[in-house]
Amino acid sequence: MDAFTFKLRTPLLTAGRSIMPLVRTGLMSVGLNYYSPGRKNSLHTHPGEDHAFIVLDGEVTFYDKEGNATALKKGAGIMLPEGWYYWFENSGRKPLALLRFSAWREGRKVARVETTGRTRGEDATEYEHVDGAPVEGQYWEMT
Repeated sequence: MDAFTFKLRTPLLTAGRSIMPLVRTGLMSVGLNYYSPGRKNSLHTHPGEDHAFIVLDGEVTFYDKEGNATALKKGAGIMLPEGWYYWFENSGRKPLALLRFSAWREGRKVARVETTGRTRGEDATEYEHVDGAPVEGQYWEMT
């Protein structure tokens, strides 16, 4: 297998959130998550997966299943071990850019489980955006 290079760049959005997969192997993936101000996700876990986030821009607050909050600003990160239930929100006034690293156990079948029982079988392998649209010709990128 050859080495991979990638660029920290993702389209700006009118609203919502996006996921920009950057690189992936059979054991690990790296992606760039982008969240508009106020945007959040729901309480969930990733069975068979350890993952970490590093704040590249903006502010984020992570919450565990008991509601305990961990606020992070640019340059800070968090490691979430397999089976850890959490959710997070963009708690700042500008867009949030998170670098996400994931490592999987062999044989993992479910990528995400929400407390409602909803599951997702696979991680994104293509750019995705939700509740907004990319702003044509404009990007967030690491400078």
